Amino acid sequence: MDCLFFRHGIAIEREKWRGSEQDRPLTDQGAGRTKESGKGLLALRMRPTHILSSPLTRAHETAVILQSLIHSKPKIQICTELDPAAAPHALFSLLDALPSDAVVLCVGHEPHLSLAAGILLTGKPCGGLSLKKAGACLIHIEESVKPAAGRLEWWLTAGQLRALA
Repeated sequence: MDCLFFRHGIAIEREKWRGSEQDRPLTDQGAGRTKESGKGLLALRMRPTHILSSPLTRAHETAVILQSLIHSKPKIQICTELDPAAAPHALFSLLDALPSDAVVLCVGHEPHLSLAAGILLTGKPCGGLSLKKAGACLIHIEESVKPAAGRLEWWLTAGQLRALA
């Protein structure tokens, strides 16, 4: 399985948003940069078969933008396991239930995604890992999804992904 962690794009600043945190959307700039980062994923020949998204608006909007770029248009599955308040390892059983040849795009938040990535790579959370907004990492998992079962393929910022587009 290839597990692609993608952090949502730039959202309206908390101080400027009047609604609930759950509903805080992407900015126009955030949507544009997300689309360009997504084109970089395509340049890397990433072809997700599954899209999992946090229930928060900014992550779902990011997932919709990325889905629009994928020819096969995999369905977006909203997952509470990608909510920033969820335990990072809660995602593992969901991933483990998918086919071993799946390419799974997980759209979520920091520090949740990097904590999950650290556990997949080393067996424990790693303090130095962080995904920038509209940045991504690819982790290959050979067998079952469990701590220390992953192998890092790449970790790229949004700027690096856009440069590949």
